[in-house]
Amino acid sequence: MSSQPTQDIDQLLPKNYDPKAAESKWYPYWIQNQFFKAERDPNKRPFTIVIPPPNVTGKLHLGHALDTTLQDIITRTKRMQGYSTLFLPGMDHAGIATQARVEATLREEGISRHDLGREKFVEKVWEWKHIYASHIREQWEKLGLALDYSRERFTMDEGLSSAVREVFVRLYEKGLIYRGNRIINWDPAARTAISDIEVIYKEVKGALHHMRYPLTDGTGYIEVATTRPETMLGDTAVAVHPEDERYKHLVGKTVILPIVGREIPIVADDYVDPEFGSGAVKITPAHDPNDFELGLRHQLPQIVVMDETGTMNEQAGIYKGLDRFACRKQIIKDLSEQGVMFKVEEHIHQVGHSERSDAVVEPYLSTQWFVKMQPLADESLANAASEESVKFVPERFKNNYLRWIENIRDWCISRQLWWGHRIPAWYCSDCGETIVSRDDVSECPSCHSHKLEQDNDVLDTWFSSGLWPFSTLGWPEDSEDMKYFYPTNVLVTGYDIIFFWVARMIFNGLEFTGKNPFETVLIHGIIRDSEGRKMSKSLGNGVDPMEVIEKYGADALRYTLATGNSPGNDQRFYWEKVEANRNFANKIWNASRFALMNLEGFRYEDIDLSGELSTPDKWILSRLQATIADATRLTDAFEFGEVGRVLYNFIWDDLCDWYIEMAKLPLYGTDEAAKKTTQSVLVTVLDQTLRLLHPFMPFITEEIWQALPHQGESITVAAWPTANEQWIFADAEAEMSLLMEVIRSVRNIRAEVNVPMSKKIELLIKPSDALAQERLARGEDYITRFCNPERLEISQQLTTPDKAMSSIITGAELFLPLAGLIDLDQEIKRLEKELATLHNEVERIEKKLYNAGFMAKAPEKVVAEERAKMADYMEKRDKVIARLAELKSE
Repeated sequence: MSSQPTQDIDQLLPKNYDPKAAESKWYPYWIQNQFFKAERDPNKRPFTIVIPPPNVTGKLHLGHALDTTLQDIITRTKRMQGYSTLFLPGMDHAGIATQARVEATLREEGISRHDLGREKFVEKVWEWKHIYASHIREQWEKLGLALDYSRERFTMDEGLSSAVREVFVRLYEKGLIYRGNRIINWDPAARTAISDIEVIYKEVKGALHHMRYPLTDGTGYIEVATTRPETMLGDTAVAVHPEDERYKHLVGKTVILPIVGREIPIVADDYVDPEFGSGAVKITPAHDPNDFELGLRHQLPQIVVMDETGTMNEQAGIYKGLDRFACRKQIIKDLSEQGVMFKVEEHIHQVGHSERSDAVVEPYLSTQWFVKMQPLADESLANAASEESVKFVPERFKNNYLRWIENIRDWCISRQLWWGHRIPAWYCSDCGETIVSRDDVSECPSCHSHKLEQDNDVLDTWFSSGLWPFSTLGWPEDSEDMKYFYPTNVLVTGYDIIFFWVARMIFNGLEFTGKNPFETVLIHGIIRDSEGRKMSKSLGNGVDPMEVIEKYGADALRYTLATGNSPGNDQRFYWEKVEANRNFANKIWNASRFALMNLEGFRYEDIDLSGELSTPDKWILSRLQATIADATRLTDAFEFGEVGRVLYNFIWDDLCDWYIEMAKLPLYGTDEAAKKTTQSVLVTVLDQTLRLLHPFMPFITEEIWQALPHQGESITVAAWPTANEQWIFADAEAEMSLLMEVIRSVRNIRAEVNVPMSKKIELLIKPSDALAQERLARGEDYITRFCNPERLEISQQLTTPDKAMSSIITGAELFLPLAGLIDLDQEIKRLEKELATLHNEVERIEKKLYNAGFMAKAPEKVVAEERAKMADYMEKRDKVIARLAELKSE
């Protein structure tokens, strides 16, 4: 870098940072230079993150911004650490959700998907997909994500469709996929089956309806209770517990089903809880999962009394055509009038709602495709107990995953939709054969008929997204990417989809690749509003990440999200925090402008740290090494909030508030050698600091790094800093600590008595020992610069002055004779307040050290630190006591 006049510096780094200018400049630069393009380099270790594919249902929200920012921080760090990184982008077709959105737009035009037909409707959905995929890519770019777009995938692209068929056929051939008539969760609004984990249970105030079913022989009745009276029309039995003495004599008899008049048996089954209600339950095999299983055991008929829209069908007799809830009201009225329903009591219970449509889910007997989950779950459980197990961060979430796997049920994978992967099964009209095939079928292998019809259903969205870590890399082909980048390294996701997605990826990875799909799952929480409420459309409290970027820039948003909380925990969103982090970016900008203004033709090649380093030089280099070590360790542990704290404190306090201020002495001085050394330190520290900050704030760090003396094309491919023991100076840190405490104390005293920094003072310092005397003497220029004394005396033999402000610090006593500027009584009150504080600190630590529990459990290092603190507080307390005695005696 050549010498720059002021106007050229303004061109390199204008007076004010403009996030929009930097973002529009550097993202295209990174893409054009292919810095994010993953290379299969045999000399590098691979590192892979596949993006959790967002649904093409709309634009990204703040949760997506958090999720992808964390992934981007990890990816950028690993690239700088020398890994061959792949951050693979992609999107999910999101069957139910996307179809619902497109159908809603069609309704606004007064048409339905049935008016268009399947082929035309699917074309409409593809049009929607292209529009929203474009929006999502724009948002990724705005966030600055280091994605390899050359490998972008979609869950319905040709390669992934091939993987889906391969998995379906393999599981079918293995006997793990079957088609059966079973109770499933039915969404009457979306008119499709949904899986267990797509059902959201809500507490609802309902009622328990008590009814009397008359015995066929006229000898009495049996009492049953239900929360869904409309399903009684499909009752095919009443069940009691076999050991229930009240009903043993009735087992084998029959009752007459009211209204319907059907004769149904009384059966005995261990499923019945004799303590609940009357101890007798109505059995509706076609409308309750437990009743379905009981019905199979007793070979009971299965009578479906409503259709796919939740409307009562012909089996409901006089109630045919009524909505299920309208039927409930009518049947309650009719049964009450007949005396069959004799009691209704309030009953709070959990009612399943569709995650997608929020409709009340109906347990419904239907012919669907299922995956037999137990063998896959067993494999996952065995793996979870092994050394190769996936690591969960935080670890507590592994228990959530295991609980679901241990209690898994068969997975209904067919959906009554048009948008999605069509089930690769064909039915022969002539011989009834079912053909499952990787390729489209035109001829029946059994009877050679050509009258074949493909199954109309599509697969559950999670069936394809469960293959994401390996299908995106070319599986089932043994691709070069698959060989090099699989298994992936880290999956970043929210705790809300551990069951939906994480568990399915693990059992699919083990089943089809023999390996876990990722080494680590990093779990984050959700983003709530400033009051702790979940963000939702109904509350109107959602925040558009693009709005935040427009106002404060991507870096401020990324830093806010990434440092907002620890792994696994929810965080609250505050606009004030984003603004504060924008101010942090401005602080870095201003510090860098100061450096540029004082480099005067300094080039990267001119860096020379072999000269005499001042105490501040050694201190900032030493603090930098600690910051590098801490930032690296905490990043590896995914403690991004702590990384942010470490970087913030180093940049704001150590670098900007202290070192840069102290660097002005040699930079503005006449000693050229000292000036060159300070320039070298300043460029080195800024360069290393920007690299540490780059994964969090990629745009501003690139802008500054390019303006400063540097080597390389981009900070995004610059090497990650490594701590160097050569630049650790413990003595310099101790010396600077003493100097800073002196300067802080003097500033605090000035502020307390309202003496401005511009006013000269008398400053007397009494070091506690010879080492402190030596350190303070070396730092005399800095004390003079930052304390502005008219007279400065540093001496162990110092005579304590009368009527002076004082401060007791570690290593010295400070006195500011301020005759005429201070009230003696005020100084006594101040010292008494300080004494009370020191008393409290000594007592607090004494209680801890005399606590047997603490002493038994605390590590020796912690105990030693507490004892050292107490000794320091006691020394300060003694000096304050002595000083008070002096003042009170005057």
